[in-house]
Amino acid sequence: MKNKRLGGLALIPILVFLVLYLGSGIYFEYIAHEEGQMGFYIMSVVVAFLIALIVALIQTRHLTFDQKMHLCAKGIGDDNITIMIFIFLMAGAFSGIASQAGGAASTANLLLTIIPDRLAVPGLFVIACLISMAMGTSVGTISVLVPIAAQVSANAGLFLPLCIGTVVGGAMFGDNLSFISDTTIAATKTQGVAMKYKFFTNLRIALPAAVITLILLVVMSLRGTSAGIGAYDYNIIQALPYFIVLVLAIIGINVFVVLGVGILLFMVAGAITGSLTFATAFSAMGSGTSGMFETIIVTILVASIGALMKENGGFEAILDFIRNHFDGRRGGMFGIGMLTMLMDVATANNTVAIVIAAPIAKNISEEYEIEPVKVASLLDTCSCIAQGIIPYGAQLLIAASLAGISSVQIMPFLFYPYLLAVFVAFSIITDK
Repeated sequence: MKNKRLGGLALIPILVFLVLYLGSGIYFEYIAHEEGQMGFYIMSVVVAFLIALIVALIQTRHLTFDQKMHLCAKGIGDDNITIMIFIFLMAGAFSGIASQAGGAASTANLLLTIIPDRLAVPGLFVIACLISMAMGTSVGTISVLVPIAAQVSANAGLFLPLCIGTVVGGAMFGDNLSFISDTTIAATKTQGVAMKYKFFTNLRIALPAAVITLILLVVMSLRGTSAGIGAYDYNIIQALPYFIVLVLAIIGINVFVVLGVGILLFMVAGAITGSLTFATAFSAMGSGTSGMFETIIVTILVASIGALMKENGGFEAILDFIRNHFDGRRGGMFGIGMLTMLMDVATANNTVAIVIAAPIAKNISEEYEIEPVKVASLLDTCSCIAQGIIPYGAQLLIAASLAGISSVQIMPFLFYPYLLAVFVAFSIITDK
């Protein structure tokens, strides 16, 4: 049967996903909400994408079932997708053993001990930035630091939503720049660029936003009253591997080597300090890799759906929309940024948003001659902006739950994500 392009209708699978996932999230979060329930995580993202894949398969009527499967396999078997999946597994193992070894808590407490009492809030921001860069996860950073921030707030008489918003902002900064963050992995591997180049491209946008945030927090702190933030226990041996991993990543060592060295260092640190045994070390790595399974399955499903949508003319329809509404290279960059943010608002998951938007962004970049490293930077940065401010995202929901306040109370104090959005727009406008 001759291929009849469906055009915009080829995007129906994504619409089906959004209706199922976003619709159920809105219903369970705002209409039939129950105490302690995270409404946007009732509907499994895997199930929603599986149904969307079925719709995409039904739409592709000009191919036989075997041909459809071959098309999906080609999408899944892309070199960058394969590498991305392997890195996800390594990053999961690293995250698991680092957490079990006590690395994150010791690093945070170590940094807290050197912060002047008067600069507790800007200190929390810097700590969140460093911890998130080292851990590669904003949710993990928030889980570790929010209880500490709440305690600092109580001890020093600081405004709790400000302290929590500061931690969330720092966590998003580190997540955006970390070499082992799943958002970085997804953004770079889908565009075929080296992580270190994306890092420095991102840094030119993220650093000014972070510096202005820090200055703002310092000014607010100096205008307030000074109070003790308390004493915290730490172990330098448990904290050291994070700093080594951070340095190795920044100087451009292969990410597999960086993660492998990090795992070995935490095994040694855990053994020396008694925080790990042989059994708990491998159990923690197993738990960490298991935590990546959903992300890997989503990647496989989205790669399959993307291959089918492209075959049916869906990507070309989006390109036509961009052509008609955005002029030139800057317009293409704005289009990529808006597409990524909309996907994140719809899915409440920055990694999923990147995986969905990435193949379309790649086509846009080729059409408008945008360097792949800039596309990767836009994908990662714009997804982090949206994820850092939506009140139903995991980051704000977990932070609010741990602090005992509502996620909406935190939103006015998310200085960094708001400033980051300004600098992304500025970087596009001034692009040459």
